Amino acid sequence: MKKVYFASDQHFGAPTPELSLPREKKFVAWLDEVKEDAEAIFLLGDLFDFWFEYKTVVPKGFVRILGKLAEIRDSGIPIYFFVGNHDLWMNDYFETELGIPVYHDNKEFTFNGKTFLIGHGDGKGPGDKGYKRMKKVFTNPFSKWLFRWLHPDVGVSLAQYLSVKNKLISGDEDVKFLGEENEWLVLYAKRKLETKHYNYFVFGHRHLPMIIEVGQDAKYVNLGDWIGYFTYGVFDGETFELKKFEK
Repeated sequence: MKKVYFASDQHFGAPTPELSLPREKKFVAWLDEVKEDAEAIFLLGDLFDFWFEYKTVVPKGFVRILGKLAEIRDSGIPIYFFVGNHDLWMNDYFETELGIPVYHDNKEFTFNGKTFLIGHGDGKGPGDKGYKRMKKVFTNPFSKWLFRWLHPDVGVSLAQYLSVKNKLISGDEDVKFLGEENEWLVLYAKRKLETKHYNYFVFGHRHLPMIIEVGQDAKYVNLGDWIGYFTYGVFDGETFELKKFEK
């Protein structure tokens, strides 16, 4: 089989569009490279540091990213997108404009007989209670309805400010390894294995590249990010590796 690629937590647009641009160009170069032998590409959330779809408006910018995704998808390569905590207000824009399905929760996939549970990872497992409460507010239909009444120039600017400054949203306080016994996505994976076996649990959100054994022939993978690590996952049909994009 060809290879399955995974990437997460690009946070394009942060801290400013100008400073984000070199990272965007680097990600486009990665997409150009992996499209040559990709069976599928998974984007596991926080592609943008903020995203909100009004009825007729989406945030401006990101044309290089969106254009490249459209090109790859039009070539016949499947792309799957999982919303993160920064782009959780994504609706049908990717699906209608790019042909990319959008998932708001974990989803199971099977490749070459290996089972995967894939998602962004936010709000899963024990702990993280402050963010879990905030997510309930953000995903409430009434909250989204209220925000939609703000003019985009006001709403987007406010949200971009909060996504950088609010530690619960930015996740800045989480970017450190807690130890295997305290990593809540490791604990989440082990609990899921009590009822069903998966070969790989693949998540983002933590910004830390790591592969941890969680059971017999079962691994938890965190993909890292495209801010400081520039790491991605690749499954070749037999093994899963984390690699760093150096270009």
